[in-house]
Amino acid sequence: MKAEADREDQVGAEKAERNSADAATRAEADVATRTRTKAEVATTSLMEAVVERGNMKLAYQRVVENKGAAGVDELAVSELEDHLKRYWPTIRARLLAGDYWPMAVRRVDIPKPQGGVRTLGIPTVVDRLIQQALHQVLQPVFEPTFSDASYGFRPGRNAHQALRRAQQFVASGKRWVVDIDLEKFFDRVNHDLLMSKLAAKIGDARVLTLIRRYLEAGMMADGLVQPRTEGTPQGGPLSPLLSNILLTELDRELERRGHAFCRYADDCNIYVASERAGVELMQSLTRFLAERLKLKVNATKSAVARPWQRKFLGYSMTWHQKPKLRIAAPSLQKLTEKVRVLLRGARGRSLATTIQTLNPVLRGWAAYFKLAETRRALEECDGWMRHRLRCILWRQWKRRSARVRNLMQRGLTKELVRPSGAGVAARYCAAPPARFMNRRMRNRTSGGVGGRRA
Repeated sequence: MKAEADREDQVGAEKAERNSADAATRAEADVATRTRTKAEVATTSLMEAVVERGNMKLAYQRVVENKGAAGVDELAVSELEDHLKRYWPTIRARLLAGDYWPMAVRRVDIPKPQGGVRTLGIPTVVDRLIQQALHQVLQPVFEPTFSDASYGFRPGRNAHQALRRAQQFVASGKRWVVDIDLEKFFDRVNHDLLMSKLAAKIGDARVLTLIRRYLEAGMMADGLVQPRTEGTPQGGPLSPLLSNILLTELDRELERRGHAFCRYADDCNIYVASERAGVELMQSLTRFLAERLKLKVNATKSAVARPWQRKFLGYSMTWHQKPKLRIAAPSLQKLTEKVRVLLRGARGRSLATTIQTLNPVLRGWAAYFKLAETRRALEECDGWMRHRLRCILWRQWKRRSARVRNLMQRGLTKELVRPSGAGVAARYCAAPPARFMNRRMRNRTSGGVGGRRA
């Protein structure tokens, strides 16, 4: 009877394999929402689920959509399809046999706005594909174990939800925040500790071995591969899930103590009623993270302060009893620096082309900061950008005669232009005509900045 049941199971599995192509449109929803019991995890061969056709097809779609740079093998995303047609049977066989070894990751250092660098590890395209397939299978296994206060890199959760929850905590009277910054979190993850947490839910030794190999894959810089004994480099699809698995222990500890908190990846804010309670909590959590998770709190970036004195996910708050969300000053500064770079490369191009280049950046920025409830910073930023666009026009007009003619076409009289004759030939930002330009070139006039909103 057992042999017959096994044959039926095998036939069912083969049938599901053949029908997986027809179910491709439903694959993403099934992978993201299906949960597994402990019994299922113990008996399911997870590696077979990883390399299953529907799961790999979805992983391929995700990798292609995300694009991204090539790894150390210089294989581009556009070349992945042809590569898989040739080598996927061999790669699949090695994964099922537990004999697959990932390549080293390519090191890329990204400057931080506050100074220093953030190190990214860019896996090869093939390794990104396998990591994405692993992520899709492991996410539903670990998702039920995560805290409701964790909002980062989880299906159905986002930064806006974390910000709204934090706003509610402050409005309820918890007007002190313990802002914890983990020092080089992704570079300091303890491999043994993380693997023990994975092994508690995963019964497939091949999957555990593969994840360990990804964690220990070397990092290549300047042609040299450096071995790695700790950390899970940012840049791979699996790293966000692994960070949530490790930091869930912190979430459970805060819940056990009854604290109100929001965590987004390694960015954690705990809201308390007094400064004294915040200081004591900071000290105890620093010890807890060092002893239990082998992580170090960055003392220079962490603080116990008022919520309106700190930033969380790019936002800050006002001091009102029912606080309003506002854009943090560093976020505005980061935008202005990015716009400066774009406009610096706009010389010699038409204003319409410049606006087309600028608008996608502004739309993305506005979509993220749409929760802002204060207008002054946005109005000042908008005015500054329009001023810079008018500067481009001023440079393009070049000659004094062209500047006079264009100013007059926009409604200035000779009496207004001639007294500023020296200024008309001068640099726009320091010239008297600047106020005329700002006055005459309205946001929605045909003679204004491109005749559209910038």
